[in-house]
Amino acid sequence: MDILVWGLVSIAFLVAFVGLIYPIIPSVLFIYIGFILYGILYEFSSMTISFWILQVLLTALLFAADYASNLFGVKKYGGSKAAIWGSTIGLLIGPFVIPLAGIILGPFIGAVVAELLFHRKSFKESVQVGVGSLLGFLGGAVAKGVLQAIMIVIFLVYVI
Repeated sequence: MDILVWGLVSIAFLVAFVGLIYPIIPSVLFIYIGFILYGILYEFSSMTISFWILQVLLTALLFAADYASNLFGVKKYGGSKAAIWGSTIGLLIGPFVIPLAGIILGPFIGAVVAELLFHRKSFKESVQVGVGSLLGFLGGAVAKGVLQAIMIVIFLVYVI
């Protein structure tokens, strides 16, 4: 039974990390699914109120880091709100249109197209914004990955 429980929990955690590459997958939700699977199939008692408070705080920090990194990346390179939206749409669509490369090209192309269409910036300026969007996305993915790993380590500390 232990192998089954830990196997299911591990799969949920792995899916959460896949969500860093395919943002359509709600990463944090899968981390919580892992917690809940463990609780249902094993026991919830080791996950105390302090555990849940820490997890909620880390979840809030994760969302803030994701938003701030994208915003910072686009704004630092002179981008607009349209570029942020373009980047986000590109990030969601890119991996499905261009597998693997779409995760990099999607936010870049989305930001560039948004700047060209909605703010009529030069191609060079739009590409700079696209680079900022890409750097923001990559920085956010690293930050989210680290925070997700911390959430999992805290889980392991509480349940083992």
